[in-house]
Amino acid sequence: MTQSTDTRQSTTPSAPSPRPPVRAGLAETVRFVATHTLPVFVRGVANPRFGVLALYSRVNQAAWSNATLRAMKARHGGAPVMVRALSGEMLVLLDQADIERFFEEPVSTLAMDAEDKYNSLSVFEPTGVICSHGSVREDRRKVNDHALAADRPVHPSCTEFRTVVEEECRRLTERSVVGFPQFWTAMTRISRRVVLGDRAAEDQELSDRLATLRGQANWMGRRRPEAAKALYREVEARIAQYAAEAPAHTLAARALSEPSPEGTDPLGQTHHWLLGIDLAAPVVLRTLFLLAHHPAEQEAAHADAAAGTAGLPRLRACLEESVRLYPIVPDLVRVTRTETEWHGVRYPAGTNILVPMGFHQRDPGQVDGGHLFSPARWLAPDAHGDTRVAPFSHGGARCPGEHVALLLTSLVCAEVLRGHRITAARPSLDVARPLPGTLDTAALRLRLTRR
Repeated sequence: MTQSTDTRQSTTPSAPSPRPPVRAGLAETVRFVATHTLPVFVRGVANPRFGVLALYSRVNQAAWSNATLRAMKARHGGAPVMVRALSGEMLVLLDQADIERFFEEPVSTLAMDAEDKYNSLSVFEPTGVICSHGSVREDRRKVNDHALAADRPVHPSCTEFRTVVEEECRRLTERSVVGFPQFWTAMTRISRRVVLGDRAAEDQELSDRLATLRGQANWMGRRRPEAAKALYREVEARIAQYAAEAPAHTLAARALSEPSPEGTDPLGQTHHWLLGIDLAAPVVLRTLFLLAHHPAEQEAAHADAAAGTAGLPRLRACLEESVRLYPIVPDLVRVTRTETEWHGVRYPAGTNILVPMGFHQRDPGQVDGGHLFSPARWLAPDAHGDTRVAPFSHGGARCPGEHVALLLTSLVCAEVLRGHRITAARPSLDVARPLPGTLDTAALRLRLTRR
């Protein structure tokens, strides 16, 4: 008996082959690293190097980065592009629909503790929310949200915070010409008092040591790690001493008052709060600098301050517009915790995803007047849900300190503008042309004239 073999092809349709990812070529990768990722690293991931920013301002480095991203978007039709960056591959999102989905995905899918970010931030906030995931992250986020009153547009400690700002801004406005050193001193004092209480007001050494620690974080834990750990322990002990006697209105006291499971470390986020308020100094200075070159906007903001308008909406709009133009975090980076699919391509868990938000929210093809200072855009009813712009991000990863940040910065701007007009600013800007991609913040000067 002979055995027959059925050689007919199966009529069952085979599953389609998975599409390969779009990958940047060698020349494209070199250009991306040279004009985008390397400059981001050099300027400082956790702590801005203002000398580097001065150089970037002179050579218009932002234009190089934007040209690279525009070319990448045009070449690949807006599809996500896998690029080999400094420390590994990452998926760069260039299409608005993908960016909208990026913000919609839960943090359990797109986690915030990507390796490079974790290596950097864990130097000075190893038990912070961003360095955590899973149930521990949720416990820490709950404490953080309570301290910041993240769900309330007006913080319960608003009255006390206003008093702190008024007292610290008296010194600031005594001068006729002010610049970055004066704003930095004012904001770091405000930061210490708001987070830790008035006992910390004079402790400039604490802020200096925090700045040193953040400088170490720029090296992502690879430079003198033992020295950084020792400095962290010293700073942590000093923070704990202040927090133990901090008044109830401070962020540290509010964090300690929120019940939390063992291992949460309610004071672990204080490092991030101090960082966030400290870095409000360049935001306030850049905002006032832009107002100096837009007299009509300055007068509208002054009217807000002089009238004591609830919430200072015009000033907040100016600050949000300033952060849109000059974001503190121009690149949003996440890491996938599950397999995800983008444009029909499947990517495994552990894929790093990059959204160059600084590029997107200035793109004139997506944002009207993208390179111009237009605070009125933030007064529209749906402005804060528009994913084309994201000064404080969106979705589950939206900055929980948004309201506190806008409260403190708007109060500082109001104190400056209430009794003064900014009559001159250096360097000069031609506001009829697109605004520069980078400002040399350390070189900005404002002349204050009493009203």
